[in-house]
Amino acid sequence: MYARRRKRRLGRLTHDLTAAQWAGLVEAWGGCAYCGKGSGPLQKDCMLPIANGGRYTLANVVPACRSCNASKCSTEVTTWLRRKHLDEAAFLTRQRQVLEALTLALPSDGPGVGSESASKAS
Repeated sequence: MYARRRKRRLGRLTHDLTAAQWAGLVEAWGGCAYCGKGSGPLQKDCMLPIANGGRYTLANVVPACRSCNASKCSTEVTTWLRRKHLDEAAFLTRQRQVLEALTLALPSDGPGVGSESASKAS
């Protein structure tokens, strides 16, 4: 049942994260954006969860290890960082730097570049 609701919710949104942008994010972060773990597969994690209106966009997605992604679940990133006693300011500063670098390096493929989540991170 949950899977069907998620699929409907995803189908109603416009996602514009390209494969090149995802590859750029993975390379720029060099591992999990939250814990820094560099080994193992990384998952696309929405800082503003899809359940709360987030989308798969350059400004809203960071690479996360399976453990961090599962722990964060559908929690907004700053709330989760505080709960886990992680450095919120350092994460948001790094996310902004990565986003700015990728926005300059990669061609703009749509409205997701520099949109809603990037302005929230400042």
